Formats: sequence, C-alpha cells, structure tokens
Amino acid sequence: MPRSASGFPDEVDVAIVGSGPAGAAYARALSELAPQLRLAVFEAGPLISDPPGTHVKNIVDPEQRARAQRASEGPRPIAEAVSTDTMDDYASDQPTLQRPGTFLLEKTRQRASEDGLPAAAMSSNVGGMGAHWTGACPRPGDSEVIDFLPELTDWLGEAERLLGVSADVLADAPFADEVRKRLSVTLDHDRPRDRQIQPMPMAVRRTPDGQLLWCGADMVFGDATRTNPNFSLHAEALVTQVLLAEDGQGEQSEQGGRAVRGVRARDRRTDTEHQVAARYVVVAGDSLRTPQLLYASGVRPTALGRYLNDQPQLVYAVRMRDLPDLPPTPDDGVGVTASSGVAWVPFTDAHPYHGQVMQLDASPVPLADDDLAPGSVVGLGWFCAKDLRAEDRIAFRDDELDGYGMPAMDIHYRLTEADHAAIDGARTEILHAAAALGEPLDDTPPLLFPAGASLHYQGTVRMGAIDDGTSVCDPTSQVWGVHGLFVAGNGVIPTATACNPTLTSVALAVGGARSIAAAES
Repeated sequence: MPRSASGFPDEVDVAIVGSGPAGAAYARALSELAPQLRLAVFEAGPLISDPPGTHVKNIVDPEQRARAQRASEGPRPIAEAVSTDTMDDYASDQPTLQRPGTFLLEKTRQRASEDGLPAAAMSSNVGGMGAHWTGACPRPGDSEVIDFLPELTDWLGEAERLLGVSADVLADAPFADEVRKRLSVTLDHDRPRDRQIQPMPMAVRRTPDGQLLWCGADMVFGDATRTNPNFSLHAEALVTQVLLAEDGQGEQSEQGGRAVRGVRARDRRTDTEHQVAARYVVVAGDSLRTPQLLYASGVRPTALGRYLNDQPQLVYAVRMRDLPDLPPTPDDGVGVTASSGVAWVPFTDAHPYHGQVMQLDASPVPLADDDLAPGSVVGLGWFCAKDLRAEDRIAFRDDELDGYGMPAMDIHYRLTEADHAAIDGARTEILHAAAALGEPLDDTPPLLFPAGASLHYQGTVRMGAIDDGTSVCDPTSQVWGVHGLFVAGNGVIPTATACNPTLTSVALAVGGARSIAAAES
C-alpha cells in the first residue's frame, strides 16, 4: 500500500476510525469478503500489546499489564501509584467509578435537574474497550431485538465466530451447575425455554494447559486481517475530521446527498496532520466519540448524539450455603480460578433486566471473613433497560475543546419514573436470586452504581428503518444522506437493551461490512 513519508497511506478504499471490536470486525469481514480493498485502521490511542488488540488479562506479567492499562487512560492517566487491580473499589459507594484502563469525561457539567453520567468513561488504545471488557456476549431477546433486520440472527452468528464466543468454557466449573440449579428453581417458572437460566456465552477460550484467554480485538482481526497485504493499522493517529465532497464536487450519492472523500488525521507522535483519501469511511469509536467526530465533520443529523442510554446497574454479593468442599484451585492471575463460572439470567419483556452471576474469589465487596472457600462468594450484577428519550443526549461545544482537541461534550441525561420503577424491580429480583443462593455478606442493600458505570452506552448514532429524523444511519449502518459514511459500535443499537451490547454491535458491523463488500463485488 503506497504511503506518505509519515507512514500514513495517501489513499485507501476503506478508512476505519477506531480499533475496538466493531472496527476490527469491519477489517476482518472485508479482508475475507473483499481482499482487493485497501484498508486502514486509525486509532487515537497507543499500541499496548503484541499482537495488537490483545486483552490486558492475557498479559501475564503484572507490571506489563499495569503499563498497558495506564497507557489506555487517555490524555491524563491515573497516577502510577494507584492500583490497577480491577476489583479494587469495585463496589464502593462513590459518586464516580473509574476502572483501570479507562478515563472519565473531563467535565460532566451535571445539571441540578438531571442525573447526568458522572461515571461515563472511555479507553484509548489499540483494541479499544475490547482490551478491558468482561467478555460477556449474550444474544438480545424480546424487545431488545432490532425487529427491522431480518438478517440479524445470521449476523449474530457471524459475530459469535469473530469473537470466539462459547457458552461452555466456564459452564462446567465445580460450583457453576449448583448456581444455575438454585437460580432456575427460583426464577425460571414463567420464562420461555430459550430465556431460562443458562451459562453465559463468553468471548473466552481455554488453552490445552488450562489457561483462560480473553477475546480482544486481536481475535476479531484474526489472521485474515493480519496477513492481508492491503491492510494497515496506525496507532496514535487521531482522526479529527471526515472529509466530504461538497455539492457539485466529487462523487455524490444516488439520492443527491454528500459523499465521503477521506479523513484528516493527526499523528499524535509528531503533531502533524495528514489527509488520507478514501471511498468509504467507517467511524467505529465509542458511543461518545463517534457522534463527536461526525459533529466535528459537519455531519449533524437531528438524532446525532440523542437517545443516549446507559444501563442502570445494581450489584450484590452473597456467600453460598451448603457447598461441598473442593480442593484448592490455582488462580489465573486475574481473579478467576477453576472454580469460577458465570450464569446468565436473560432479559425478557416480563422481566426487563439482564443478570449475570459470577463466582468470585475476590469479592466485589469487602469481606469480613477471610476464611472463605474459593468460589463460595457469588457476585450478582443486574442491568436494566433504559427508557429511551431523545432528550437524553450529548451536546457538543463549539467554544471549548477536550484533551484531544475535539469539541467538548455536555451530557444531558435523566432517569425517568419508568427507569426508577425498573431499578426497583431489579432490586427486588436480585434479592430474590441472592436468597436462593446463600446469605448476604453483611446488611448492605444492593448497590446502584453511579450512572455511566455500566460502560454500555448506546443509541447516539442509532440505526433506523427509515429516515424520519429519529435515527442517524440506515439498516446497513450507512449515515443517512452521506454516501460511503458508516458508523459502528454500541451507539448504532437503536433498541433499549439490558444485555451486554458488544455481540450486537459486532453483528451490526458484520452487516455493514457485507454491504460494502457487496457494492464492490
């Protein structure tokens, strides 16, 4: 691929902005379906692992893992002295919650009449949040499903292939079956068979020697992308603008709208700017920075940044009762032992919550008893679907820039009466589930995390069946009225979900990539 002196290509067919799971899915699918296309991925953050995009849990050396997490924390990393143990302060009662490998919005500007998103956080590194996530990949159900996509089931299956999803890898853990049995007796009586208690599908695999490997963007890229001579990856390359053909200039869409002609990128190592011509641009950032880039590029449909939704999250912990003794099991270095498992309580419209129950040797709450059997402390996390409103939005400022020199963000966000009712229902259900499993560790009630702590933001560049002002992109993820401009990531999901969104966002990326490949065939 021809390159300028900067190392950036002068011209590509597809420029992908963002190297997380959704951006990686575009690169992988296009490498497999249209290998003749020249692809370039631009990532604002640094390269933190080899191969690129590796999950930090797979970095064996703890000091190297800590350096990778710190390097992912944006313009102002957490102080070196602060622990990078992801369980530290996990369930402490604090107004914000920042996990290692992420950074908070610089200013939340929470209004007195609003709830805001005080814990809204992002990651900047090759692999994006896919280098730090939990790996849970449940399929959406009932009203979580995008009903105007007949291909969605097929796309979800392909997403499971790219992410290496398995429901079996932790399903046979010694206590896992007992957890599922107890939950099933309590919760399954009015659930459809396919939405009953079951092992959580996880983007995790076990090596022949028993080691757990967590899927990051490296697995999604795969060998098909890494060996593609038409593919290049550029770290510390901040895309500041999608370049568009103005009316009467360059390629126009069949509908007479605008069309992409490339991107402007800043090499953050040399502080120099470069233009890269492209026929397609895929903006695959997170749900905050994807609409930010569109706004900075003058692409400002009515729904841009709107329908912002987080998943209210409750956590609780119990000590399981009446468990058999197990021999000691080795820790894999990241808090998971051979006795651990993850049970899934699926979302249904009758029970509009998503639950995941994890056996933890490092409890998410302080333990009074240090003599606990490995695997006997069970952490419960319940997520609620948000009441979707156009008023919940990101507003971008023309008079202030963030740490990357992009338009600063103002968050407008409020929990409605329906949201509070859902949270109350989830609190009741999590206590019901906990009682079936064992005894609470203390008299602390379930903790509601600060808004934004789920890291599951969605909706800000949402997909729609028609261009009626309530969506940003069409069913192929192409932005309405801008030929060749695609959006990707959790922000594309238009439904109110409670389940972890990564599988769905990767599935939508598969659909978008297939539409590009079909147009080039």
